[in-house]
Amino acid sequence: MSSHTFELIRYVINGLIATAVHYTVLKFNIEVLNLHSAAIANMIAAVFGISVSFFGSRYFVFRKAKDPFKGQAIRFSLLYGSIAVLHGLVLLVWTDWLGLNYSIGFLIATSFQVSISYFGNKFLVFKS
Repeated sequence: MSSHTFELIRYVINGLIATAVHYTVLKFNIEVLNLHSAAIANMIAAVFGISVSFFGSRYFVFRKAKDPFKGQAIRFSLLYGSIAVLHGLVLLVWTDWLGLNYSIGFLIATSFQVSISYFGNKFLVFKS
């Protein structure tokens, strides 16, 4: 297999772990803390998922730990801040406004996130 194929496999693994953290915190915020806005609960949960994603991308997926941390962290924060807003907007419309299931909205938002984050990370954040 090519190095690109292994990178994609590592990306999927990292994404699954980060998404599991994100969803677990979202579920906790809604079902345990009783946050009434799925959008707000999601924005809080996104911080946790994004943190896991950054460290996984830096050390595991793209293996760019020797590159300057600060530049990567700034570019990653800008990319994922934008993605988090998109994610939150999807849940705002899907769940808060339309009254539909937040889990389905989460899956829809995450599908957008997957494509945007891979290319953004590869060509903007952890570029060679």
